[in-house]
Amino acid sequence: MSFKEMVAEDNHKVFLNDSEFADERTIVYDGVTYRNVKCVVTQLKEQDRTTTMRDHAQGLYRVSAVLHCALSDLDNIVPEKGGKISISEVESSFLHPFYVSQSGCEMGMIRLELEAIDE
Repeated sequence: MSFKEMVAEDNHKVFLNDSEFADERTIVYDGVTYRNVKCVVTQLKEQDRTTTMRDHAQGLYRVSAVLHCALSDLDNIVPEKGGKISISEVESSFLHPFYVSQSGCEMGMIRLELEAIDE
């Protein structure tokens, strides 16, 4: 077994194991719905967003998160930077819309940095 094969096996057996780290979520990207995707969403945080003098919208925050999932779970499609993606809550059908601020794929794992504006 090669190193890459061992890493892929570990990713699915440990990191994307829904009994360990991952949660099953629904992901919608580019008009396609992917159900029961085992993924890890981390660093979900809210922070004050940068405002300008003409921006009078109060109570809005920038939300950022990082999503990890298997490339095969999204039919070998890596969401592109600037694209829109929606991710469901754990055990809920409510979809949160995000923009992809950074996108990458290594050794069969997709890593997306996501941003959204929330109240």
